[in-house]
Amino acid sequence: MDTYVKTNEFTNPPNYAFDSHRLRKILRDSSKQPIVLVACGSFSPVTYLHLRMFEMAKDYVRQNTNFEIVGGYLSPVSDQYNKPGLLSAAHRVNICTLAAEETSSWLMIDPWEAFQNYQRTAVVLDHFDYEINTILGGVHTQDGEHRDVKIMLLAGSDLISTMSEPGVWAVEDLDHILGQYGTFIIERAGSSMDQATDNLARWRNNIHLIPQLIQNDVSSTKVRLFLRRGLSVRYLLPSAVVDYIEENDLYLDDGSNSEKEKGKGKDNGLGKREGDLAKGS
Repeated sequence: MDTYVKTNEFTNPPNYAFDSHRLRKILRDSSKQPIVLVACGSFSPVTYLHLRMFEMAKDYVRQNTNFEIVGGYLSPVSDQYNKPGLLSAAHRVNICTLAAEETSSWLMIDPWEAFQNYQRTAVVLDHFDYEINTILGGVHTQDGEHRDVKIMLLAGSDLISTMSEPGVWAVEDLDHILGQYGTFIIERAGSSMDQATDNLARWRNNIHLIPQLIQNDVSSTKVRLFLRRGLSVRYLLPSAVVDYIEENDLYLDDGSNSEKEKGKGKDNGLGKREGDLAKGS
């Protein structure tokens, strides 16, 4: 097996700046390990389900772990992912920013992935680690002690299903994502988490499974279909996102037919995508 080589050399998009305005720099409890949650996905458009998974993770962390969350990020995928129904990166970053600012006090958007060539999930997590721990210097306890922040992937259970399928993800990438960083997996309807995690047993201690207590099957695909049919999506998305979509006449025709939507691959909109498949993809 090839070994994943972590890098600290990243190419930034033009005029890029890492957003840390809501990143908490001082730990509330010095006995806990600081973590940042990162959700990668299309977010085309972002829905309440995308935002809700951060709150579910926050509850789980507080009740079941020795972690302390100091920030959460949405990282929209690059336009070069070429998924049917994928709105331009500029619009997706705008609507994610509107959603975070309207609904949350701790979520942020990182446009690094969106405005450049396609980046593998492992590289995206390395980028967050570099920005938060190397550039910003991590966080501190109330007594001034330095602490590095653990970066963790937040995703839906259909992502873990793709990770458990042989040949879909490069093994060295999986080892880096699940071994170096770890993940919180949100249960989604129709996805079995038990079988998937059995196939990923070597990383079991770094995979945290969060049950879905209130079923929610709202998806970006369904929202786009509603919009193309002229149906209301209000109360499925944050109101600022609905207003933005209406003001810019978005998703009236996203170029997707029903067969394309059915074949949209393994992108769950919550986690990542089948594109991290083979080595070097």
